[in-house]
Amino acid sequence: MESGDLRIFQVVAQEGNLTKAAERLGYVQSNVTARIKYLEAEVGTLLFIRHNRGMTLSPAGELLLTYADKIIGLLNEAEKALWATNEPTGPLRIGSTQTAAAVRLPELFASYYTLYPSVSLSLSTGNSQYLIDQVLGYELEGAFISCLCDHPDLSGVPVYEEELFIVSSGIRPENQELVEKPVLVYSMGCSYRQILEDWLRSNGVNRPVIMEFGTLEAIISGVTSGMGISLLPEIVIRHHLQQGLLRKHSLPLGMSHMMTYFITRKDAFVSSALRAFMDLLPKEYDMIESRGH
Repeated sequence: MESGDLRIFQVVAQEGNLTKAAERLGYVQSNVTARIKYLEAEVGTLLFIRHNRGMTLSPAGELLLTYADKIIGLLNEAEKALWATNEPTGPLRIGSTQTAAAVRLPELFASYYTLYPSVSLSLSTGNSQYLIDQVLGYELEGAFISCLCDHPDLSGVPVYEEELFIVSSGIRPENQELVEKPVLVYSMGCSYRQILEDWLRSNGVNRPVIMEFGTLEAIISGVTSGMGISLLPEIVIRHHLQQGLLRKHSLPLGMSHMMTYFITRKDAFVSSALRAFMDLLPKEYDMIESRGH
């Protein structure tokens, strides 16, 4: 089983379409088709189920993909290690929840770029589970997540502690807004959403109306307009509170604080760019926290 065949298999699995996979790889489609058929013959089973909409992984294909992701990830890590230098340089792929990306990371990234302009820093956002999967799959060198992660292949350090509040517009009486208005949240996998749903259940609301939004700005706009309620860190809503656009409601102990962690793979090569980034985290954390007091 050649690593080149595994790379082709991985891209076809991701795209679910031979034509798109060939375009992404820069190969002719017939070559990709032949390599997949050869791989299936080598392992003695079908790896894909063909249908009108493209291709989906068979159970055997799903199993092989878990190993292919690990193998290709380790090969990429080995290549990075061999090309590593002591001076931070090259690409650095970081992930973050949208909330941390909006209010915690701009100054951190600006400080990092000032110190290490040769690093090509990129940021992708998503919910915590998505980011965990991306780090596990070697797609990201590290990520900021809003939950404690006990995965055996990951390590995490606490970086930001947030105080959380339920927020409403204040247009209607408080008890009406909190239990009768829709809940404005991110997609499933968001830690804030889980806390808010737990709080609602503890107050007798078992099936709240859920409205999903893709951005933090959209959630805040929806709350200020009176569309619904949400759960957000105080640092996000401080300006809106001062302007009287939002009203905050305290949570019981055990729900009112959340720690943001920076996670990495335990077995991944730590480049000089990533090491410099991680070394900057405590400094940036202390600096931001000191301004808030």
